[in-house]
Amino acid sequence: MANHPNLDLIHTFFQAYATNDQPAIEQILSPAIRWHIPGNHPLSGVKNGIAEVMAYFSQLSKAAFQASPIVMGVNDHFVIDCHQNWSSLEGDHNLNSMSCLLWKIDEGKIVDVYNFPEDQHKVDAFFQAVYGD
Repeated sequence: MANHPNLDLIHTFFQAYATNDQPAIEQILSPAIRWHIPGNHPLSGVKNGIAEVMAYFSQLSKAAFQASPIVMGVNDHFVIDCHQNWSSLEGDHNLNSMSCLLWKIDEGKIVDVYNFPEDQHKVDAFFQAVYGD
């Protein structure tokens, strides 16, 4: 059974993210991408455009941050995915949590991403500890 093209796009994103394939990620994102990060920590806020989103991913890599999809739902304009997030920093301070992302897709490109963490307070505490206020 063939996957919906929007699922294929998100799977391709996760593969590129896992291998830090920046050119592949940039091909998947709309030039007008908006990535919405909730919370009260140094990385929260809306990232506008590919450069800001890639800078955000660079910050995540400094926290040894990883993600692996668990389940996805799809229609012609959106994908919702739930995935496991974790970090593998030296020492005891690491994050292991779940998140859901709502991906808006238009003309084969990711145009908006909304992040919904399992426990926003835990995410805030992790990123505040790693990056400071």
